[in-house]
Amino acid sequence: MPFDKTKEWVCAVKVGTIWTEPNSARDIDNPGISNPVLLGEWLEALPYKERLALCNENRVQTQLLYAEPVLVEVIEGEWAKVIALWQPSKKDSRGYPGWIPLAQIQPAEQVDSKGIARVSSGKAQLWDLQNKPLLVLPFNTILPIVSEDEVFYTVHTPNGKALLSKVHAQFAPSVEQIPKRTAEEAVVLGENYLDLPYLWGGMSPYGYDCSGFTYNMLKACGSIIPRDASDQAKMGEEISIHDSSLWKVGDLLFFANDEGTGPVRHVGFYYGNGLLLHSHSTGKTVEILVLAGSKLEKEICAVRRYAV
Repeated sequence: MPFDKTKEWVCAVKVGTIWTEPNSARDIDNPGISNPVLLGEWLEALPYKERLALCNENRVQTQLLYAEPVLVEVIEGEWAKVIALWQPSKKDSRGYPGWIPLAQIQPAEQVDSKGIARVSSGKAQLWDLQNKPLLVLPFNTILPIVSEDEVFYTVHTPNGKALLSKVHAQFAPSVEQIPKRTAEEAVVLGENYLDLPYLWGGMSPYGYDCSGFTYNMLKACGSIIPRDASDQAKMGEEISIHDSSLWKVGDLLFFANDEGTGPVRHVGFYYGNGLLLHSHSTGKTVEILVLAGSKLEKEICAVRRYAV
C-alpha cells in the first residue's frame, strides 16, 4: 500500500499493543489486536504462562494510548511497522519501533487545536456530541482541544469530535508544555495503581511494566523520559548509589542481575525510608517494597533524578 512515510498516524483504539513482529500475537491474543480492542477480556483470559511469554519470548515491545501519534514505516497485509513518536528509545532516534495491527491505527487529521487535554483520572469517559458514551480513555491519554465550555473540552479524536469532562482532564498548551510537577507528585500518582497487575510492555491502567510505570507517572508531571529502563538509567541527574541519604522521594532506582553488574533489568521510584514503589513483575502487582533484605537490595546499579 503506497503512503507518505512522513505523515503521522494515530492509535485508533483505547490501548494498542506494539508487537515485536506480526507473528508475535497468538490466537489467545486476538481480543487485544482487534478494533474495538477487548483489552479487559484479553488480559483476564491470559494465563500466567502465556502472560509471561509476552516477555520471555520477546513478543511485546510497548503500547500506545488512544490518539498517540506514530510514523508508519511499512504495511504488510494486516500489520504496520510503526515508530511511537512520544516514546524515546535507543532503538530508533525518532521513537519506539514495532508492529501493530493496521486496524488499530489510522491517518492523523490536521486540526486547529487550542491546546491539549491530558486525562488526569485513572480512566475517563469520552462522550460523543449527543452525550452518548463513546469510549473509556485511560490515564495520560492526550487529545487536541478544539473548543470548550464550563463543563467539557470538545476534543478531536480518531472517532471525530467528542466531549471530555474537565473534571477528568488537565489542560496544557502542548504535549511539551504539560505543567512541570515534582517527582514526589509522580509518586503520589503512582500510589493510585497499587495492586494493579503487572503487564510486560504495559503503558496503561490495564497494566504497566516497570519502566512503563515510571515513564507514565513522570510524563503526567511534565517530564518525558525514555521508554525503557536501560535508557532511563543513562539519562537524568546521576545520584550516588552508595549513599542512600542523598536519595529523594521520586528518584528512580535501577537494578541489574549479578548484584548490579549486569544489564539494567528493572526500575522503580524511591518512596523514602528505604522503600521502593514499583510495578514488580509478571504475576505480581504495583507495590511498595522494603528494600532491606530483598533480592533487589543487592542489585541496585544506578539512581537517577528527573523531575525536581
